[in-house]
Amino acid sequence: MTTYVYETIPQKPGEAPRYSEIRQSMQEAALTKHPETGEPIRRVILGGYGLLSSGAKRAGGAESGGCCGGASGCCG
Repeated sequence: MTTYVYETIPQKPGEAPRYSEIRQSMQEAALTKHPETGEPIRRVILGGYGLLSSGAKRAGGAESGGCCGGASGCCG
């Protein structure tokens, strides 16, 4: 089972979304209604784990500096 983050879809102008963590199988479709309240919800896509390499190329052909993305030497 995986834990996904969902947010409510605001129904009124100025209403802020509320967030919930919901466990479900990766094979299950994304929920459209909160299982407890019935409110409309959508799955939030969060940033994942990226692999950084000091020899990676950036757009435009410049070499990346690894974790800091430049040649400033901030990564040691």
